[in-house]
Amino acid sequence: MNWDHARVFLAVARDGQMLAAARKLGLDHATVTRRLNALESDLGAKVFERSPAGCVLTTAGEQLLAIAERVEGEMVKAQSLLGNADLRLSGTVRIGAPDGFGTYFLAARLGAFAALHPDLVIQLVPLPQTFSLSKREADIAVVLDRPRTGRLVGRKLTSYSLSLYAARGHLDRHGPVASEADLADRLAVTYVQDLTYSPGLDYMDVLTGLCARRFECASVVGQMEAVRAGAGVGILHDYAAAAYPDLVPVLPALRFERSYWIAVHADMRGLRRIAEVEGFIATQVQAARRTFLVHHPRGEAAAVS
Repeated sequence: MNWDHARVFLAVARDGQMLAAARKLGLDHATVTRRLNALESDLGAKVFERSPAGCVLTTAGEQLLAIAERVEGEMVKAQSLLGNADLRLSGTVRIGAPDGFGTYFLAARLGAFAALHPDLVIQLVPLPQTFSLSKREADIAVVLDRPRTGRLVGRKLTSYSLSLYAARGHLDRHGPVASEADLADRLAVTYVQDLTYSPGLDYMDVLTGLCARRFECASVVGQMEAVRAGAGVGILHDYAAAAYPDLVPVLPALRFERSYWIAVHADMRGLRRIAEVEGFIATQVQAARRTFLVHHPRGEAAAVS
């Protein structure tokens, strides 16, 4: 099997569109078409059903995809080993993470790590609703649920807590929150309900059940800023809220615990640059583990107004 043809096949399989794959590969559409035709001729089988809407893998294509991804992994490993990768970290590592964890914990730390390795490009991207390590949409993923499908190697990073917060200015204007009844006329700052992609985000139902009104924001950063601005109350990550003295935890009984997991595709875990970044993230989380699980003293918020 010609690897150049297989590389084009992988790109089209992952994008579902020949034109999009051509752009990523730096090729023109005609070259991509020609190489796919050559691949199918060599194999004696059709690997895609092609239509104006895109390319869909055939049964033969599905079988080839699994083989080609294994070959790709071995090729990348060989390149790493033979390219003196043990001397300096180089290349690109893309990390997918929930926006709260990525913004409030990873960004500063990964920026410092990247500064120490000038030949290494670190890419931090927010996890979308649908996400695939197998399609190389990222090299490392931090996720809310334990990985259970595909050839992924996962381990738990940490448990973390979330609590209900209000800004001091909000409490000054509207009074303290001493009981759940005090939330009835407050604005709930929540996640956009139909964009919850994980059971780990299901804590918002509690808040919307106590408040008559709500403002939905798809990003954790947006929720944080709305609560800090005094718009209402919101369930926020304790490790992120700790950086803002203007945020006050209210109703400590409304506390939630969730977990972060880190996952790497089995074919990529042997690459030194990926192993080093994965280990760095795990070490940083371990060093900050006390900030992730917080228990607020009961009665603290009721005394603040």
